[in-house]
Amino acid sequence: MEKISDVTMEHLRERAQWVRRETLKIHGIAPETRVASSLSDVEIFVALYYGNILRFKPSNPLWPGRDRLIISKGHGSISLYPILADLGYFDRSELERVCQEGSILGGIPDTMIPGYETINGSLGHGLGVACGMALALRKQGSDAHVFVLVGDGELYEGSVWEAVMFAAHHNLGNLTAIIDNNKICMLDLCSRIIDLQPLEQKFSAFNWHVDSIDGHDIEAVMQSLTGMKQDQGRPKVVIANTVKGKGVLSLENDTLCHIKSLSRAEIAAALEELQ
Repeated sequence: MEKISDVTMEHLRERAQWVRRETLKIHGIAPETRVASSLSDVEIFVALYYGNILRFKPSNPLWPGRDRLIISKGHGSISLYPILADLGYFDRSELERVCQEGSILGGIPDTMIPGYETINGSLGHGLGVACGMALALRKQGSDAHVFVLVGDGELYEGSVWEAVMFAAHHNLGNLTAIIDNNKICMLDLCSRIIDLQPLEQKFSAFNWHVDSIDGHDIEAVMQSLTGMKQDQGRPKVVIANTVKGKGVLSLENDTLCHIKSLSRAEIAAALEELQ
């Protein structure tokens, strides 16, 4: 992995606030992006990329020794764009052209973007893909780890639970799922659509190692993901309890925030709040 400066919790918190501001600026350029979904997973991305958890090389995105990150909730990963640009995966100027003609950065990420392993516009497939990668890497004798970010609303898909059973059956200790448990899907609270609780017990019943944390507490995220990567005994899941639209008061816990676009005035006000 290419050298990153010494990690401190204060530095990671600053990075998270910076990523939120940059995500809002991107939303101002491309209002069609899902900004609320992209604000709930910021600390997860920051911990993985700035916290020395993921092994990667921006100068060689397909380096065989890299850890894999599958982002199953693709629409909610616009907040990863500024991180990848900052680390040198692509030029920062691309952040000014999101969703514009000729840009590599769209509302749904594509594998043409250096640093993205898969296309995940259709929900429910990321965990299955991650299982296949984890099994293949193990058979190749690789020590690379596979992380997969899944949305909580995505857990309604039956293919997710097929993958959960597959991972347990094959004892994929090199696989860690991260649930962005922001508790709001497209049109309402998850508890009023199909209640996912008790989520911890569901994964435990499938013989997964489960950890439930505050997904906005960067220290808790760091400790959990670090521990999960070191534990190679069985598949792991981190249930990161988050707030959809985190950092923007007009979005936080709004049951329709998933489909809302912010006006330029609202973005300006939100940026002021985040300062």
